[in-house]
Amino acid sequence: MIQDFHGKTAVLTGAGSGFGLECARIGAARGMNLVLVDVQQDALDKARAEMEAAGAQVLAMKVDVSSAKEMEALAAAVKERFGAPHFVFNNAGVGAGGLVWENTVADWEWVLGVDLWGVVHGVRLFVPMMLEAAAKDPSYRGHVTNTASMAGLLTPPNMGIYNAAKAAVVSLTETMYQDLKLVTDQIGASLLCPYFVPTGITSSERNRPNAPKETELTKSQLIGQAMSNKAVSSGKITAGEVAHKVFKAISDNQFYVFSHESPKALGNITSRMENIVAMKNPADPFLEAPAIGAKLREQLRAA
Repeated sequence: MIQDFHGKTAVLTGAGSGFGLECARIGAARGMNLVLVDVQQDALDKARAEMEAAGAQVLAMKVDVSSAKEMEALAAAVKERFGAPHFVFNNAGVGAGGLVWENTVADWEWVLGVDLWGVVHGVRLFVPMMLEAAAKDPSYRGHVTNTASMAGLLTPPNMGIYNAAKAAVVSLTETMYQDLKLVTDQIGASLLCPYFVPTGITSSERNRPNAPKETELTKSQLIGQAMSNKAVSSGKITAGEVAHKVFKAISDNQFYVFSHESPKALGNITSRMENIVAMKNPADPFLEAPAIGAKLREQLRAA
């Protein structure tokens, strides 16, 4: 756990908006060195200017987190500028919907590339660097937070690629937590699972190479896009509030970080796990909001 953030270094992917940007703001206020990573240059430039104006030492790099080569260049630049980081936030994410058999290979490669491989690269490149620093300095403390989603703990229909990517991040991060416990007491881990929070993820197609035109999308994909836009934009908890939870989890050495902690928000997880151990068929993912499921079914079955 990290108690004093002053002078420590944070690597933040997806730093141009949403949780990444809000964590950068908290890091700057706490005197951290910031490595800002995003694929959108204008958002990155704006974030860099804001953090430098706040007095932070900043390294800003435009990086496609799905690219091994670009992430390796990032890791080398971080090590040269600041040395081993203390906080790594593997947070960059994109979304895509539609019935799972209707998604193209390009859809799968894009979402898994950013949402899963981005985390894989962040872990494989920065954790060894952090372990090396810990071995050299008994006072070193580090923390890795990976952004998954409530979709990684549930299986809501019409968003299979996203569910699969985020479920993999859940498994990877839980395993990383156990692996770290085997080898060190100096590096912690957290898993961020947001519910519906207004961020830039619903417009992530803006950064997709060769993004399909709206006329090329299937009915289920258009419905999924519209439902996602409505759900995320209506979220009552802000990205800033979630970012404060991320930092609190680092200080408290807390693994699971939920944006929404009400019984209603977590009820679907409980029903899913209970059905698994009881060997029942999958629980209704809309148990707490049946009207949403009914509307989706009606739309997809309409001629």
